[in-house]
Amino acid sequence: MSGYFLYHSIGTFPGKAEAMAAALSDFSSVWSAKDDGQWPAAMAARQRFVDAWSKLIDVPAGSLTTAENVTTALYSLIGALPEAHLKGRRFLVAGDCFPSLHFLLAKLAERFGFVLDTVPLRPGETWVRDEDVSARWGADVGVALLTFVTSTASHRCDVARLAEHGRRMGSIVGVDITQGVGVAPFTVPETGVDFVVSSSLKWLCGTSGAGVLHVRPELLAACEPELRGWFSQENPFSWDLDKFTYASDVRRFDHGTPAILASVASLPGLEWVMRTGIDAVRAHNLVLTERIIERALENGWAVASPTDERERGGSVMLTLPEGVDAPRLVSELRAEKLYCDARGSTLRLSPGTVTCDNAVEALFCGLERRIGWRERRAS
Repeated sequence: MSGYFLYHSIGTFPGKAEAMAAALSDFSSVWSAKDDGQWPAAMAARQRFVDAWSKLIDVPAGSLTTAENVTTALYSLIGALPEAHLKGRRFLVAGDCFPSLHFLLAKLAERFGFVLDTVPLRPGETWVRDEDVSARWGADVGVALLTFVTSTASHRCDVARLAEHGRRMGSIVGVDITQGVGVAPFTVPETGVDFVVSSSLKWLCGTSGAGVLHVRPELLAACEPELRGWFSQENPFSWDLDKFTYASDVRRFDHGTPAILASVASLPGLEWVMRTGIDAVRAHNLVLTERIIERALENGWAVASPTDERERGGSVMLTLPEGVDAPRLVSELRAEKLYCDARGSTLRLSPGTVTCDNAVEALFCGLERRIGWRERRAS
């Protein structure tokens, strides 16, 4: 039995260890050879990763590049935007965005002259409602960053509807798709967003360090990244210090010598998801998440995620009863080979392809033994 419920953290797939080992071994052989073939092979490997990502979210060639992580991708984008989109404008985010991005934006607000406007959660609720984002979104919003699926409630926003509202307001609309891509349907043409940031972890079963940035070609042409370097040029080998020019495509968002290993190690996961199909990944996930929700409600537990699967990503979050020691609970479940985690009093459960059907039953038996859900409800 595989009791792996951690796809919101690091996803996996059958044969992952062997596939990653083979990819890294092949790269090691090329990189260690006593010839001059290292960089052509390395750049080709990186391009295969970029091409796979471009196909996954259906974006044109030359509009997606690599980044170390989501935070650096967003930083690079902000430092590239024309001043008119930021200075004196509001930068709109929801209060349940990934904290790292909010930390970044709060620091950059003064420097770039924008007002960071954070849409709050309603009292007692666990995600920001789409209608509250729309109500706060006026014509003075220069940029809005949406969160496709939240990491604390697995709430899936209606990206297409919110992006359409943003276009009417004249805003640049971006989206962080990290927690949803690979398990929930998403493409750029269907949503109409201007930029996308993400990583290859979680449902894409990759490694850390394999982030991406996509920028709509029309916006791309107006961007001049301040984070730039020799790879930002049309010809990286132009060493004339007084004649720097940006590359005509998304390569202008590259900077120093690109990292390759994360792309090599993450490509097997991307390819596996694309071979399997997101519909198939989603179908298996839905069977297990629906069972989790059903069992939780039977036991009188508060489900901190939407119960409507159309508004939910691939995770289900449960609110632990007051007084439960969450770290100890997670540790005891780990001893039974049931792997999950907690954020404060929120237990996060994300079943994926390797998670067995009987793992949900084993999980709830373990929880009921330790917490006595039914007894709590009866009392």
